[in-house]
Amino acid sequence: MEHALVTVFRAPRELPDSDVVSPINLGDLDLTTDEFILDEVDLHIQANLEDDLVKEALKMVNRMEGMLSGFQSDLSSISSEIQTLQQQSVSMNMRLKNRQAVRSQLSQLVDELVVPKTMILVILESPVTEQEFLEQLHELNKKINFAKELSFRETLACSDIQDNVDRLKIKAVTKIREFIVQKIYSFRKPMTNYQIPQNTLLKYRFFYQFLLANERTVAKELRDEYVDTMSKIYYSYFKSYSGRLLKVQYEDVADKDDLMGVEDTAKKDILSYRNTIFTLGQRGAVLSPAELEGPILVPHTAQRGDNRYPYETLFRSQHYALLDNGCREYLFLSDFFMVAGNSALDLFNSIMGKTLGMFLKNMSTYLSDCYDSIAVFLCIHVILRFKAITAKRNIPALDKYWEAVLELLWPRFELILEMNIQSIRSTDPQKLGVLDTRPHYITRRYAEFSSTIVSINQTFPNERTNTLLGQLQVEVENFVLKMAAEFPSRKDQLIFLINNYDMMLSVLMERATDDSKEVEGFQQLLMARTQEFIEEILSSPFGGMIAFVKESEALMERGQLDKLKNDEVRITQLVRGFSSTWKQSVESLSQDVMRSFTNFKNGTSIIQGALTQLIQYYHGFHKVLNQPTFRSLTVRSELINLHHLMVEVKKHKPNF
Repeated sequence: MEHALVTVFRAPRELPDSDVVSPINLGDLDLTTDEFILDEVDLHIQANLEDDLVKEALKMVNRMEGMLSGFQSDLSSISSEIQTLQQQSVSMNMRLKNRQAVRSQLSQLVDELVVPKTMILVILESPVTEQEFLEQLHELNKKINFAKELSFRETLACSDIQDNVDRLKIKAVTKIREFIVQKIYSFRKPMTNYQIPQNTLLKYRFFYQFLLANERTVAKELRDEYVDTMSKIYYSYFKSYSGRLLKVQYEDVADKDDLMGVEDTAKKDILSYRNTIFTLGQRGAVLSPAELEGPILVPHTAQRGDNRYPYETLFRSQHYALLDNGCREYLFLSDFFMVAGNSALDLFNSIMGKTLGMFLKNMSTYLSDCYDSIAVFLCIHVILRFKAITAKRNIPALDKYWEAVLELLWPRFELILEMNIQSIRSTDPQKLGVLDTRPHYITRRYAEFSSTIVSINQTFPNERTNTLLGQLQVEVENFVLKMAAEFPSRKDQLIFLINNYDMMLSVLMERATDDSKEVEGFQQLLMARTQEFIEEILSSPFGGMIAFVKESEALMERGQLDKLKNDEVRITQLVRGFSSTWKQSVESLSQDVMRSFTNFKNGTSIIQGALTQLIQYYHGFHKVLNQPTFRSLTVRSELINLHHLMVEVKKHKPNF
């Protein structure tokens, strides 16, 4: 506006020098004097008017300038007031937030400081088994912890509630202690299923947590009382159970004379028992999953039924009871007493240590006079399987006990096995009674025993066991050879060897795998002696022909068959002798073999092998006589047709 006004009322523009009007020369103008005077007056008036207008315009501009200056001053004042209001708003907002924060904390503090009437009534009057007591106990625990926190901060308000909280804590501790003590004492009642009160305690596990946090002396007192009570209960239970189990054990057990190499004329026949110390029989069922984790034996029930069991069955029942109770107890201790790792193991051992020590002592006593190696080996594998079960359940409580048991069992098993090895090594064949080509009772004992150990050892292989079995096998092979040497004829020696090898191989193959070292070893021995026996039984009726064939084949290889061209008489006797006697000889041979071998299948296999070998020899006889050296012999026409011989021989093969 100011700019506009200045533009309207600006002073007359000064003309540039080029535009300056030159002085008027009146002489040059053709004007009258009057006209000149009038013009001059008009100019003067116009100049005065212009001056007045300029002055007015300047006054107006000054007034506008003053107005605008005032407006600008007013604007500055308003901006300052806005800033002041903004600062006041920020300050008020901060004060509001601070008051809200203080109010929240004070509200929480007040809530924590206040002890509700409901809590007091429930803690004082309600039974500890009520749900509301447990809920209020949780709340009381929070207030106790809060009071402790305030006392650390030296908050004055803490003293207002400390007395009430302490009295409620004392009342709660007293009621909880009485409840837990009552439950612990209930374990001591005869015929009590202690798992029921244990489950009840687990339901109220927070009680012990409350005591541990607020009254450690009482918590320790209760834990010690529980440990002492349960230690006595377990010891008493297992001592009684173990004693009653021994009453249903077999009365006749092996002694130091019941070894593999002992004479069969001993004072008692160890092979007469249903469960012998060398035969597995049904004893291996103790390792089956169904029986391994089956129900434990009830001694008084077994006594009423007059049942008797081998040691390993009693051992399994006793240790499965230990495993089951031990796992339950370890889990209870970890859960209720809130312990883990070494602390849990120490607490467990303080309860079960006395019982486990009794077990180890009883076992050591039993093993010191035990000579039943199969019983010991079965016990070893029971422990190995129980050890795997506890590992699967992630319960380490019994690990050291399992190791301690194995440290007792393994040396005893090895000692008994070494005693059996020595008994066979020192056996004198001449003191073992009448010679008999049937399988010897010592080799039968070995076969039964070895197959048992090999089959059991497959699940948890043990190199030391395999080594001892290898030593035992060597001694048995040597024993069989020593016994065979007592027979006067080679034929009887071979029959004895084959019968024993076959029997041992058959028993081993029932339990051991076909590729086991024992099976492979006896297969090779049996094949070698069988082949030798076939040659032996063929040599009597057909020895002349066999000798001629072998001699001729040797000369043929060297190209010297002509050396036999003058043996026409010998060849004629062989051809006619075979044709006239082979049927009778084969029949006699078959009967003799079937009488000599106890295993019918083995006997028929030997007969088939002998007849096959006979045909091969006769086929070789044909080949020799077809050579140019003997083609002129007339007796060749009396040779039996090879195909016809094979058909006739088949008639003499025994049927299965």
